Amino acid sequence: MYNAGQYDVIVVGAGHAGVEAGLAAAKRGAKTLMLTLNLDLIAFMPCNPSIGGPAKGVVVREIDALGGQMGKTIDKTHIQMRLLNTSKGPAVRALRAQADKVLYQQEMKKVIENQENLTLRQGMVDQLFVEDGAVKGVLTETKAAYYAPTVIVTTGTFMRGKVLIGDIEYESGPNNQRSTVKLSEQLEELGFDIVRFKTGTPPRVNSHTIDYTKTEQQPGDEVPRAFSYETTEFITDQIPCWLTYTGEFTHQIIDENLGRSAMYSGAERGTGPRYCPSIEDKIVRFHDKPRHQIFLEPEGRDTEEVYVQGLSTSLPEDIQKRLLETIPGLEKADMMRAGYAIEYDAVVPTQLWPTLETKKVDGLFTAGQINGTSGYEEAGGQGIVAGINAAAKSLDKEPLILDRSEAYIGVMIDDLVTKGTNEPYRLLTSRAEYRLLLRHDNADLRLTDIGYKMDVVTEERYERFTRKKNLIDQEVKRLKSHIIKPNEDVQNLLHELGGSPLKDGVRASDLLRRPEIKYDHIKQLIPNDETLPEDVEEQVEIIVKYEGYIEKSMQQVDKMRKMDNKRIPEHINYDDIQGIATEAREKLKKVQPLSVGQASRISGVNPSDISILLVYIEQGVRSQASNE
Repeated sequence: MYNAGQYDVIVVGAGHAGVEAGLAAAKRGAKTLMLTLNLDLIAFMPCNPSIGGPAKGVVVREIDALGGQMGKTIDKTHIQMRLLNTSKGPAVRALRAQADKVLYQQEMKKVIENQENLTLRQGMVDQLFVEDGAVKGVLTETKAAYYAPTVIVTTGTFMRGKVLIGDIEYESGPNNQRSTVKLSEQLEELGFDIVRFKTGTPPRVNSHTIDYTKTEQQPGDEVPRAFSYETTEFITDQIPCWLTYTGEFTHQIIDENLGRSAMYSGAERGTGPRYCPSIEDKIVRFHDKPRHQIFLEPEGRDTEEVYVQGLSTSLPEDIQKRLLETIPGLEKADMMRAGYAIEYDAVVPTQLWPTLETKKVDGLFTAGQINGTSGYEEAGGQGIVAGINAAAKSLDKEPLILDRSEAYIGVMIDDLVTKGTNEPYRLLTSRAEYRLLLRHDNADLRLTDIGYKMDVVTEERYERFTRKKNLIDQEVKRLKSHIIKPNEDVQNLLHELGGSPLKDGVRASDLLRRPEIKYDHIKQLIPNDETLPEDVEEQVEIIVKYEGYIEKSMQQVDKMRKMDNKRIPEHINYDDIQGIATEAREKLKKVQPLSVGQASRISGVNPSDISILLVYIEQGVRSQASNE
């Protein structure tokens, strides 16, 4: 063993959580080391070559607003970009991009290599140095000892990873990479509860062997779009995806061969993701459905590999080939890679504080799929929070805890550390109580101030953001103060739009609240002396149109914050509290909530338990006051 260096933060892993963690820690001023198994697979996409989607796309914008990298990199390397749910309200709109997976990796590696305060090394971490309940560093298999007061473990699906294809199984991480065994064993020795999860991936086929005439084209948007608020150059030469379907014969083959699937062979396996099931799961759970969508997604500009989205499977290779032959357009497809399932270890996330520091080992943080989540975006969101907070702990700076009303990232982390998860966790819009506040369009307004205070947003970017915010405020104020009178131009416009005529003058903001009226119409009636950027106009329209709903949501947020501001004493003994239900007592002792608000969100803790807890805390406060 030799001393390989002293750092403030060590990041184990360079997947989507690891890169955001390392970059954030380095930007905050911490001397940071990033260790990865393979320098050629930084930010690798072992599954779907895409970024974004419902809720997930909002997370990418939140990462960007906090000074992260994922949005910038996908903006530079995508082959297609689409805004989803455009016919619905702003609360559910989200961007989704198809990635050139190789270019994405290369661009992310370049960013990491050029980041000040960040050192990138290849190496397998075999051991954490832990003394007196605190982490001190890591040891690689080549006996290099790196020391730091904080370590972030972002091992993804590599911990005791096992690939499954039919009756074949072997120790491996994704894409036939080495799995991490010793680190997982040490976490168990340290007393961490470990669960076994699984995920899967579909076959890849050669584009030249697909008959696209039997499929439906899925083009990107013609309007230039971007995830990052800093992107100014847009990719216009997009590549389409294609849609096809499974059919009767596909389902018949799966029914006949379920026993040959690794997941249905009868052997005990890890728990798979409910919201991204294998094709076997789909056929079993939705047996009455005659067909399922299959998306054909190119993996990049300079490869013929096409990802068969929707056909994730652990069936044997010969059965996978037969399945492809039953799908329109894929009858003669050449399968370049077989699909597989992968099992891996994850840490039960209720063992974490909301900062993503572990409760059992001081200075040890975890982020990404090791915390029981699925998806690149969920990993990146955890990574940036873990990086900010690991640097904060090392440098004695302010930590970051996002609440549920501030970000989907806050929703996710609160769900994980408060409720835990018994299956790979995926962010959904339905998980957020305040999704009207957590929109795709306003991530910068919600989080750029926070990123700036955390030292991860640059001064230049913050100045641009401040200018944008001021323009929005000024225009909203103008619309609220300007009276539109019922003149001929106004009445004609309302008639054309199918709206009722004005009887008296109205404020421009009130007129904009009508469903048929858009901000462009208001500009016609009361032109602005200053031409506003498109994103400013978008914000003005949403803020004015949804003002009543937003105010109601903010009132609910205020109530929640009052509960979250009621701190639970650090050394509270729940066994001393009379009247709390046994299940609630056990859950409270396990999660160790920081506030009454967090306690109220624990599964198994009822309102009556919270009432008793509040009385107990209040009595303690009074007793302390009287003693003083």
